[in-house]
Amino acid sequence: MSIKSVIEILNKEFKTNISSEYYTQIDEWRQWWRGNVQSFHTFRELQERGTYKTRELYSMRMAKKICEDWASILLNEKTEIIINDVVTSEYLQGETGYGGVFGNIDFWEEANALVEKSFYSGTGAFVMKIDNLEVSKNGAIKKSPRAQIRMEYLPAFCIIPITRRYGRITEAAFVSETTVRGKKYVYLEIHTLENDVYVIENRYYSQETGKLKSEELPDGIASKFNTGSPLPFFSIISPNVVNTFDNNLGLGCSIYAHAIDNLKGVDLAFNNFCRDFKLGGKKVFYNRELTKAAGTDSDGKPIYITPDDMMQQLFVSIGDEYVDDQKLVHEFNPDLRVKDNQDGVQAQLDYLSFKCGLGTRYYVFSENRRSAQITATQYIGEKQELKQNAAKHGIIVERAIRDIVKAILWTGKNILGQEINPEADITVEFADGYIVSEEEKRNQDIQDVRDRVMAVWEYRMKWYGEDEATAKSKIVSIQQAFGSFNFPPGEDGI
Repeated sequence: MSIKSVIEILNKEFKTNISSEYYTQIDEWRQWWRGNVQSFHTFRELQERGTYKTRELYSMRMAKKICEDWASILLNEKTEIIINDVVTSEYLQGETGYGGVFGNIDFWEEANALVEKSFYSGTGAFVMKIDNLEVSKNGAIKKSPRAQIRMEYLPAFCIIPITRRYGRITEAAFVSETTVRGKKYVYLEIHTLENDVYVIENRYYSQETGKLKSEELPDGIASKFNTGSPLPFFSIISPNVVNTFDNNLGLGCSIYAHAIDNLKGVDLAFNNFCRDFKLGGKKVFYNRELTKAAGTDSDGKPIYITPDDMMQQLFVSIGDEYVDDQKLVHEFNPDLRVKDNQDGVQAQLDYLSFKCGLGTRYYVFSENRRSAQITATQYIGEKQELKQNAAKHGIIVERAIRDIVKAILWTGKNILGQEINPEADITVEFADGYIVSEEEKRNQDIQDVRDRVMAVWEYRMKWYGEDEATAKSKIVSIQQAFGSFNFPPGEDGI
């Protein structure tokens, strides 16, 4: 898909001046995410007779791993959306959190993948679509109980900002590809504001030799309709870092945008490690007198067969003359440098995880470092950077989820005719179990009880699942059986 061709169409139709320059930068980030940047991972080695052999650099493909881990930290199976209206909540996500509209659009699985895509490309978008929509002749939406809510989850190279106000994209075009019977088509969906409500226009193109040809829209898709909604039918997600790249159109930047040198460092260290193993096989040097000629090559030079043709790759000729103190056969075992290579790879991983906001000990493979004894204070301190960055990125993720949930609820009420409350309070709760373990949390609460900042009954309610009356009753029973908790006068923990 040529994003440049789509931008040319938009510039002509809307008389805008959108540049496609930034998408070249996004494509480079995508190459790192895929793990193969040809300009870096492909190189040539000079061979005999002046010829070259193309080789591939061994790669750990850490760019994708970084994005996967951020997606796991920010949006995992413990993330919850809490709505203070039971009917509205069940419409959105069923009784379990995985049903309702969310179940129909595979929200949790796709949203997690979208976080990964947005962290490599710099930006992602939830784009809500409506199937079986009924539109009047003047372009207004009719009540459509048969309509169904769908969702696209698009990375940055499918997002073209049109208008940006106060740091937020308010109007945009979204590009997505589809294949029908082996032929590729491009959807262009344009969201703009008219009289403070959103209007959506649809375009459909076939792709032929890199060019876009306008086609009739498929059945059931209106060319233009007025949503009647002051809320956008899309929401934007991106890493919460300041974009330092010029002409960025209001899009974000990759989480590893400023760590490309560190990605290279990891792969160079890993390549050296692998090459040492590949080239580290036993070498046996032998005198040519131990070989015999087996004809000549195309240049008329003799071809020699080693004493053991089953393992002939182990033998290398050292010439015809004897060398002082040199046997006819000499064995050489190269040093694999395992420890040096391990330390090199580990150091590069430390630099990379630090630059991507995960802290310096997020990826630990060295046995010495894994088994090293550290204090609780050191451990918490090393995780502090990760916790702070997770909270920072969580602000954007929370806003994006809340915005698209509001759009879903508005549509459910005003277009699908569902008896729900689109004004219900929406809370997104993130679990920090990937950062702080349950044991750490429990130990902290025990210390809070000792420090008199948490009551014993509060502790029991939290960790034993008891209600307040049961928790206080249990404490009284324990005190009667085992004595008091030695609280100061007037502080009995109840």
